[in-house]
Amino acid sequence: MANAGLQLLGYTLAFLGFIGLIASTTMAEWKMSSYAGDNIITAQAMYEGLWQACVHQSTGQMQCKVYDSILQLPAEVQSTRGLMITSIFLGAAALMVTAVGMKCTTCLADDKQQKSKVALAGGVLFIVADMVLALAATSWYGENIRRKFFDPFTPTNSRYEFGKALYVGWGASALLLLGGSMLCCNCGSKAAGKSYPPPRAAERPKTDRV
Repeated sequence: MANAGLQLLGYTLAFLGFIGLIASTTMAEWKMSSYAGDNIITAQAMYEGLWQACVHQSTGQMQCKVYDSILQLPAEVQSTRGLMITSIFLGAAALMVTAVGMKCTTCLADDKQQKSKVALAGGVLFIVADMVLALAATSWYGENIRRKFFDPFTPTNSRYEFGKALYVGWGASALLLLGGSMLCCNCGSKAAGKSYPPPRAAERPKTDRV
């Protein structure tokens, strides 16, 4: 029962991380205008995401514009788009695979060993969606922001800082990694699930009564 609870906890954390990936991908605040330096206009804040750029006025109004052309976008934006979308699709596949292999479902209930392998495959998919795709995409995008911020040839009014979407993406990656690791660790021991029949009491020899 404890293993089933750990498995359910891992699945829940991975599901929350999957929702975080979707939220991070759709958010416009991947990077925000920096106010470091002199002569910076603070009447408006500029945000750039994977799909659109927004300007937030000091009056509270926000205007957003969707990018006109995909081919004119910087390489980091195009690559991050592809990695995040692939991560979402892989995470959705991991959710379905893991649901089949969980102990609280009736799928493959007759073959417990095969059911455990399916749950393990789902955990591996979660880790791949996190480490190889989502975490790589957010870290690479953040590194480009950091590099351009400290580049002396970058104009002061063209420098950006980390936006909220990056932090949401990093948090979602942590949840995916933790949930996927729980699913993998929970399915690691096969011997724990084996049951052996109790030893039979030694039968007394029958004696013929006179």
